[in-house]
Amino acid sequence: MGLQLIPHDTKIDFVGKRFIAFAISIALTIAALGTFFLRGLNYGIDFVGGYVLEVRTTEKADLTDMRKKISDLNIGEVSLQEFGSAQDVLIRIPSAEGNEQTRAASLARVKEALGASVEIRRTETIGPKVGKELVENAIYAVVLSLLAILAYIWARFEWPFAICGVIALVHDCIILLGFYSACHFLEFNTNAVVSFLLTASYSIHDTVVVYDRIRENMKKLNATAFPEIVNMSMNETLSRTILTTATTLLALLALCLFGGEVISEFSLPLLVGFSFGSVSSVCLSSPLLLYTKAGVKRQEPAK
Repeated sequence: MGLQLIPHDTKIDFVGKRFIAFAISIALTIAALGTFFLRGLNYGIDFVGGYVLEVRTTEKADLTDMRKKISDLNIGEVSLQEFGSAQDVLIRIPSAEGNEQTRAASLARVKEALGASVEIRRTETIGPKVGKELVENAIYAVVLSLLAILAYIWARFEWPFAICGVIALVHDCIILLGFYSACHFLEFNTNAVVSFLLTASYSIHDTVVVYDRIRENMKKLNATAFPEIVNMSMNETLSRTILTTATTLLALLALCLFGGEVISEFSLPLLVGFSFGSVSSVCLSSPLLLYTKAGVKRQEPAK
């Protein structure tokens, strides 16, 4: 017998409490957009340009010591990560302000700080033009993924389901954008784009499960008012949603706490994005169907 956290006869009035969920979602969305427009994002060198150094040490690389040496130069936020073996390190350095000579001098200071024992195996320069192209490609990737999800849900269900599902996804992405803006210690780089895409895919996965149950109950309970069907479906899938979300978030929490700096910077936004994605699939995407589901009785639940 499987684990059943939520009793089968649970009757939580999600539909009746939908306005509370809507109000919280609107407030969080406004706060996230306000934070983004006021503070902006801490763009990584993928977007603003800079240098990428591939170095090799004679022994196992001490990332903490190397990071301190470079940070003492006050040249901006520096990212270090192991690259292949424990002796190979990939160093990302933001582009220094000024002309080409100034930037070259900054790069020379970094090489000097690392010491003669560190072998510089490769040096790459990411110019502002490349950074601009990456920003545009990142926007295209997120927008096209949302359109693809819209088309998929439209084809599998009906257009009202697709519209409500994408509204919830946009809400989740805006919340994640606000999180990146509020937490400036997190770089907004190509990993951030992956976080947005993973959040969207996880959120729509939960939403599709609820939508499937709504469609099944619509066929079985044709005479039942649509708000009651939505409420019943959300309660029937609640145990599955909680179990799936809890196991996923526990794994992400472990990565945040014990995965090291590089992994934590990637898993923390996922932890936030997946949390809001699970909540929105229950409290946002399904109740919104009451306002878009054409051809179905829209009798309001008793209050």
